[in-house]
Amino acid sequence: MSYKINVKKLRFLAAFSISVCGFAQNPIVQTSYTADPAPMVYNNKLYLYTSHDEDHSTWFTMNDWKLYTTDDMVNWTDHGAVLSYKDFSWAKMNAWAIQCIERKGRFYLYAPITDNQGRNGIGVAVSDSPYGPFIDPLGKPLVQNSDADIDPTVFIDDDGQAYLLWGNPVCHYVKLNEDMISYADVVKIFPNTIESFGKRTGKEDPRRPTTYEEGPWLYKRNRLYYLFFAAGPISEHIGYSTSKSPLGPWKYQGVVMPTQGESFTNHPGVIDFKGKTYFFYHNGALPEGSGFTRSVAVEELQFNSDGKVKEMNMTEGIKKGIATLNPYAKSEAETIAWSKDVKSMQNKEVGVFITAMKNNAFTKVKDVDFRESGASKFTARVGTTHNGNVSMEIRLDSLEGELIGTVKVPMTGGNDRWALVTADIKKVSGVHDLYFIYKGNAAEKIMYFDYWMFSK
Repeated sequence: MSYKINVKKLRFLAAFSISVCGFAQNPIVQTSYTADPAPMVYNNKLYLYTSHDEDHSTWFTMNDWKLYTTDDMVNWTDHGAVLSYKDFSWAKMNAWAIQCIERKGRFYLYAPITDNQGRNGIGVAVSDSPYGPFIDPLGKPLVQNSDADIDPTVFIDDDGQAYLLWGNPVCHYVKLNEDMISYADVVKIFPNTIESFGKRTGKEDPRRPTTYEEGPWLYKRNRLYYLFFAAGPISEHIGYSTSKSPLGPWKYQGVVMPTQGESFTNHPGVIDFKGKTYFFYHNGALPEGSGFTRSVAVEELQFNSDGKVKEMNMTEGIKKGIATLNPYAKSEAETIAWSKDVKSMQNKEVGVFITAMKNNAFTKVKDVDFRESGASKFTARVGTTHNGNVSMEIRLDSLEGELIGTVKVPMTGGNDRWALVTADIKKVSGVHDLYFIYKGNAAEKIMYFDYWMFSK
């Protein structure tokens, strides 16, 4: 995500318009605007860190970073904001594209921030948990090399050497020390040659002779290194180059994803998870979406036999999960496969929860396995500020699917006060998609929903 915007970009509307109604899973988060995906795998779970576009933004208005997790690639749990630029004592503004990586049980989050003097730099925050809290151990930028210190990516090779890459309009790099918060090496730049990054089309610009724009992501497969990046001109697509070394020389290979999706920026993130490779990106596909109100999406990344990446388009995403969800364990209401008219919020009383904003708002959870024994009771923590007919329907497999139960939501008086309710339901067994449909005659904020579980 660039902090320098070409006027042509601001006028650009992507040629490929994505209808949200046609989506099965993408964008993977519908309760907030998210961008700049940074996936990480730890202990057999996929952690997805994102930047966060504020609602109604007309610029890159971004104040914190969010975390989502999944076990199955279709249901995503919102863990809220795990870090803000305000957590860096030297920062003035801008919570732009980050990446987090684990090393020896500690977690290092690299963040581009604008400091109190208006200079860009890359800070690092450290935690003993992927969920935070993250602390800035340096009290200053780790890197403050140029005006274009944005979009960091970090990579630890098989020999233990860590690398930090970043930058617009060229790609900077440095070897990190083992402590991950310092370096002894000199900051260098990959040669911005056509052989390395492909020839830029359109009007020639001596500062930008190649397609490389920003947002680098370093990935390794079968001893071959892949450098994915947001590529120009005018409106970004995703390109990639390969090398036998993480330090190059790079050879440009072509386009991974063409310009699509109602956003003039894009940002790659690539990760291996449970035997497959996934490619994360962002677009402007949600209602009121744009280049400043973006949304993260994911596709399975495919390779040819020679190691080249198969070019892909933005699609409806991952249709089939790689695991099922257990309804007999407490599930957060913010674990969602798809939703409409629902917002994610958090407070000190319960952490992250969801708010149904309108009548008939809903959330969907995929592949819930009730097993043969089945369930006959449902428990949820809910609340509302409305004294009236507020309820939550539980349906199977579609919005018009079988109604197995209805929960009456008592008035609690606010999202800092909650009620635990239990209801009998029609016995359900087997694997189903689960729909929670929120009903109420209020104009807004029908009800609050924190967690749920079934029992026999």
